[in-house]
Amino acid sequence: MNEHELPRIGAPATRALAARGIQSLEQAAALGEKVLLGMHGVGPKAISILRETAKEIDVELGD
Repeated sequence: MNEHELPRIGAPATRALAARGIQSLEQAAALGEKVLLGMHGVGPKAISILRETAKEIDVELGD
């Protein structure tokens, strides 16, 4: 499986993911929405962008 770059979700959300070692869309999707939303800097807009981008490559953003 190819890994896809994270979409442009804003600097705070990108930093929050980087701090957890998340470098790909697939890694972010595997964490799920609840975990992502619990990260300081990741808000509803970032989740929406991640969800839509994940759909484009047939990856589901978990709960």
